[in-house]
Amino acid sequence: MTSPPTRRVLLTGAAGQIGRLLRAGLPSTGWSLRCLDIADMGAAGEGEELIRADVTDLDDLLAATEGVDAVVHMGGLAGEAAYEDIRRVNIDGTFHVYEAARRAGVTRVVFASSNHAVGFTPRADCVPVDTRPRPDSFYGVSKVTGEALGSLYVDRYGLDVVCLRIGSQLPRPLRPRHLSTWLSDGDVVRLVDAALSAPSPGFVVVYGISANTRGWWDMQPGRALGYHPLDDAESHADDVGEGADPTDELLGGEFTGPEYDIA
Repeated sequence: MTSPPTRRVLLTGAAGQIGRLLRAGLPSTGWSLRCLDIADMGAAGEGEELIRADVTDLDDLLAATEGVDAVVHMGGLAGEAAYEDIRRVNIDGTFHVYEAARRAGVTRVVFASSNHAVGFTPRADCVPVDTRPRPDSFYGVSKVTGEALGSLYVDRYGLDVVCLRIGSQLPRPLRPRHLSTWLSDGDVVRLVDAALSAPSPGFVVVYGISANTRGWWDMQPGRALGYHPLDDAESHADDVGEGADPTDELLGGEFTGPEYDIA
């Protein structure tokens, strides 16, 4: 009897909010995990490998990428910061992920992009994935750059790259805006599993939200990839209430406000 093929994924940012959810949920979909972070990841789960390393170190990433089938890149700064920090961690670190995958012969990278790549886009009923980049911050610029690097590595080197423009990943919606942008704990696992499992996607950008009745973004590219969200923020509408902030007219919300101006 032949053993089933290995499905091992390198997960960067494994100590982060989404990283912890993927550690708990991806093994049940058939993936074993090699987890990487500079922060403490706690005890290894069954079948997990833990590697303390930094995405800004290409040599570390090259070693961590050997022998895996795919990379899920969730590592990096999760919000706005000084440009030099964003460049070093989010831009150079993401380049290192793609380059390590290329050198190791790993052909699938799932990249955690963000709605902040198009944050200055006006809100609409169904914003397409091919809307032009309109980043709302240096953080948003890093996500545009990560998507562009992914496109290059698909066209020049033949990788498959799936970019996930993640909305508001929270256990439950907390504000009226989240009724449109929420990505539930369960759906984040379903989203990443679809991105890992889709046959030969090439270069794909999908919006990472749940099946929200009030959602603003075109979900068809995600469905074509095999992502079928099960949760809807509307089930929490009574708890959240109504109301809006002026910045909610733009996809990036508060990231488009004056408090994010350079002093």
